[in-house]
Amino acid sequence: MLIKIKGSTLIGIQAIAITIEVNVSMGQGYNVVGLPDSSVKESLDRTESAIKANGFHMPRTKVLVNLSPADLKKTGAAFDLPIAIGLIAASEQLSYTNPLDAYLIMGELGLDGQLRPIKGVLSMAMQAKEEGVLGFILPFENIPEARMVEGLNVFGFHQLSEVVHFLKDEAAPTTYENRKLIANENRSLNADESRKVNNSRFIQSQKNLPKLEDIKGQMHCKRALEIACAGGHNLIFIGPPGTGKTMLAKSILSILPPLNQQEALETTRIYSACNNSNTVDRLYSERPFREPHHTISNIAMIGGGSHPQPGEISLAHNGVLFLDELPEFNRNVIEVLRQPMEEGIVHIARAKMHISYPARFILLAAMNPCPCGFYNHPTKECYCSAKAIQRYLHKISGPLLDRIDLHVEVAPISYTELHEKCTGITAQEVTVKVVAAKKLQENRFYNQESLFFNAQMSSAQLKQYCPLHSDAKKLLQTAMEKFQLSARAHDRIIKVARTIADLAMSTTIESIHLSEAIQYRNLDRSNWGKFKD
Repeated sequence: MLIKIKGSTLIGIQAIAITIEVNVSMGQGYNVVGLPDSSVKESLDRTESAIKANGFHMPRTKVLVNLSPADLKKTGAAFDLPIAIGLIAASEQLSYTNPLDAYLIMGELGLDGQLRPIKGVLSMAMQAKEEGVLGFILPFENIPEARMVEGLNVFGFHQLSEVVHFLKDEAAPTTYENRKLIANENRSLNADESRKVNNSRFIQSQKNLPKLEDIKGQMHCKRALEIACAGGHNLIFIGPPGTGKTMLAKSILSILPPLNQQEALETTRIYSACNNSNTVDRLYSERPFREPHHTISNIAMIGGGSHPQPGEISLAHNGVLFLDELPEFNRNVIEVLRQPMEEGIVHIARAKMHISYPARFILLAAMNPCPCGFYNHPTKECYCSAKAIQRYLHKISGPLLDRIDLHVEVAPISYTELHEKCTGITAQEVTVKVVAAKKLQENRFYNQESLFFNAQMSSAQLKQYCPLHSDAKKLLQTAMEKFQLSARAHDRIIKVARTIADLAMSTTIESIHLSEAIQYRNLDRSNWGKFKD
């Protein structure tokens, strides 16, 4: 008897429809075909034990399981449940009220038939809704993640036997009915209410991070952070050790605007697709902050591997990627950032597949000016040779620096400043300004898909949204000729100026906004890396 069941698999973070075909016929042998990996091939061993443990028998004839389309590689243990249901139905141990392919069924099985949580449920639920299935049958722990998709019936279970009883009679007053109610309650909550409770991992990671008002002095650095947050601009801090570069960088989370609905959905899908140990129970409202060590590999940074997973740049999507001690990273690792920084997406091409992951992030970097750290220090002497300084700074290529909008020198603060009471604007006050500036950008780009910040504008959009007055054009022309700036630097200066104008609630870009933006191209106009006299 042939049984067909709907399933799903992840390619990147996209869910692809899979049809699980189970045929029990005369003969001998168990086979799984359709390009399964080893974890899928092992499914028959797990399902056999689970089927017996729940009071059913394993067919002792020929069993053939086909995962269609056959040319797409299938990975993971999430096919256990649909294969088990297919085996029970194909061996005529299950009479069902609705066709089995009216549901999308996914879940991992233990040897005792217990359903275990799987990853990528949010993407699968979105696919299930698009296909118009009657419901999504899955492990009980994955219910909160699946019900993020409104208008989809979600049925969660603890045991294989409960799924079988449900399929026999959907209206039976068994324990699954309570779970059905849990899965559908409060479905009318709007997006803002559903995001009030943030994921605990983000809350824990941000508890001990410094706030902007905790930092003494460095007002120009705080201003640069404000601009970076408001417009989504990349930022690099350069200065001697102990000046607060890392502390400044980590304080950015205290002023980042919250994720909007679309950004929250994108971020949650990425973490759902690579989540191996914990279930996702809410849309993420806080922007991610990733801080990889400088020993990270190319694959870990951009994603991929034998079983493709999102890399650090995708895990930082809609958030911040912080690279401390930038020159200490392998040059190949930081050079792979160039294309994602420009396009907001990373394409991973392998012999048998091509995957794209979203990677729209704020690059926040910190570095010393030389190996000893005291080049250009106001009081301490640098003992590095001119060639050593040049070699150190040349670890970061010109094209990469050209993609960083804000170059900020962090100078040491005096003893008096260190012991003064913190004054100036607080993180809460800056956040209010940043949110207001972001609101202006949302209104400006309301008809543009996946465009949320000024930094994401293309050259064509720059002409449309950032016209310059004649005096501003003259100022920019003078800067371009004097500092020999590139065409990319030209566009990025205008984007930063647009953000500065937004923070000032100005509809037009004035010369004062443009002049402030130009001063942040420090590495384009200073003598960093040149030979000392």
